[in-house]
Amino acid sequence: MQKTIFVVDDNDTNLSVAKEALKDQYRVMTLPSAAKMCSLIEKVNPDLILLDIEMPEMDGFEALVQLKGNSLLADIPVVFLTSMTDSAVEVRGFEMGVIDFITKPFSAPVLQNRIKTHLDIDELVRERTYQLVEKTEQLISLQNGIVFVLADMVENRDKGTGGHVERTTTYISILADAMIAKGLYAEEISQLDLELFVSSARLHDVGKIAISDLILNKPGKLTDDEFELMKTHTIEGERVIDQIVDRTGNAEFLHNAKLFAGYHHERWDGRGYPYKMAGTDIPLQGRIMAFADVYDALVSIRPYKKPFTAEEAENMIMENAGAQFDPHIAEVFYEARGQFADVKIDP
Repeated sequence: MQKTIFVVDDNDTNLSVAKEALKDQYRVMTLPSAAKMCSLIEKVNPDLILLDIEMPEMDGFEALVQLKGNSLLADIPVVFLTSMTDSAVEVRGFEMGVIDFITKPFSAPVLQNRIKTHLDIDELVRERTYQLVEKTEQLISLQNGIVFVLADMVENRDKGTGGHVERTTTYISILADAMIAKGLYAEEISQLDLELFVSSARLHDVGKIAISDLILNKPGKLTDDEFELMKTHTIEGERVIDQIVDRTGNAEFLHNAKLFAGYHHERWDGRGYPYKMAGTDIPLQGRIMAFADVYDALVSIRPYKKPFTAEEAENMIMENAGAQFDPHIAEVFYEARGQFADVKIDP
């Protein structure tokens, strides 16, 4: 399929020469002004634009600003046509995203060779970009697969927490979106890959792999000694994730997961475990997961208790804002409580 070239120049001779030189190889569309180009480009996307700099009404630089400001057009290669030899003009053009300059008057062989070179480069870049995107998607799929499998292994062992992983992941997503809308902890959240952040929350209880079934599935209340062993699932979770990182070399992938696993039982007042951290010293992952984890435990059936209503769970959490929970996130949680209540609880 022939590639499409726009030639934009207010000089009829230049348009004719360019069309004659390129018509056998490309679909050439000649346009006498940048305004005409902007109108046509809404209907036809060219593979490359030859753009004159000196034109009335809208010059080449102004047209280039419009092209680069449109995400759908910004990647179209633009070559400036010019009789100007000012180095400052070239510097400005390259800084704005032009890929080359062709000096007028131009010869057919020069025009043909330069355009072929740039189109070949553009095609190669697009092909490599596609391959990179494809590999990245495969890697993300693999990473998510690891997270799902590990989380599923833990949940299948813990008979009393059916659906807990997916529900807490949903709560994390709700809370993160609400915090973004309010601008809460905006600097920290802006540095996160939110998709990876939410997915990683599934591994917050991965350390339960190391906890005995006798403790994990005990129908009644744990003894003090049993509870101390249960508490080690936070540190064990960090250890499991560290082992995965050591094997894969991908620390970034599981950075959030380790923080969810290690800190979701810390308390704002410093009376949590395992590190007894307090306030904003607790990683954001741990502070957010505390809401999701506790809320789900309250509204779910457990062998040792009946479920609380959503309203009862909301009130219990708000009563502990500033003690167990980050009081600032608690305000956002309360505003989003309706979305929490809408999450389906498996019987």
